[in-house]
Amino acid sequence: MPTPPSLSPSAVAARLRAAGCVFAEDEADLLISTARTPGELEEMVARRAAGLPLEHVLGWAEFHGLRIAVDPGVFVPRRRTEFLVDQALGLAASPRVVVDLCCGSGAVGAALAASLGPVELHAADIDPAAVRCARRNLAGVGRVYEGDLYEPLPDGLRGRVDILASNVPYVPTGEVALLPAEARLHEPRTALDGGADGLEVMRRVTEGAPEWLAPGGILLFETSERQAPAALDAVADGGLETRLASSGDLHATVVIGIRAP
Repeated sequence: MPTPPSLSPSAVAARLRAAGCVFAEDEADLLISTARTPGELEEMVARRAAGLPLEHVLGWAEFHGLRIAVDPGVFVPRRRTEFLVDQALGLAASPRVVVDLCCGSGAVGAALAASLGPVELHAADIDPAAVRCARRNLAGVGRVYEGDLYEPLPDGLRGRVDILASNVPYVPTGEVALLPAEARLHEPRTALDGGADGLEVMRRVTEGAPEWLAPGGILLFETSERQAPAALDAVADGGLETRLASSGDLHATVVIGIRAP
């Protein structure tokens, strides 16, 4: 069945551009290649033009060479977080146990497992929708738990974790209202709001990390460049060796804590 003229690549791009989509042509190509029927394409274009995140409309996001399922209402993995994955891969020596805390869709855990090969992978998130999504992405790869930070993890992991990746929320509460509408309206606040200074969840993760990390194990989380000094202090206060890594191209800042061997 031929595509109606109103759903041609140029027409779709024009509709998206009118709705404020900066990369309208690229998004049009993705929507057209994903839709199975003209009716589905029309629905997808309408949802995107109404402001839904592209990844929620497509049902997936590209992350570290993988296609990660992203359900409506679930935090969309950012491309800058690929830098965190790369830092973990570069620092960890023969890791056997990996934990993806505040896992969202499970993108970080999936990327680490895909790059490392067979590992014991555990992931956790407080949001039920994220847990359901992560279980799809990590099926056959790792176990996913619902609960607050370390609370749902098996006790047998204490002192055994080689990589503890935690994509904590770090937007200060007072700045959440300033986020783009795609995030503010369509992603869970628990994945965005980091408390008064944006570092409240990070401090809780850091306080518990030494108990869970294996000797030589590494903790990694994102923060902003402005928040990095305070985040590094919190990691040092927890008794971990601190490092800071940043990428200008990806606008990514990753704080790293290493437990003494």
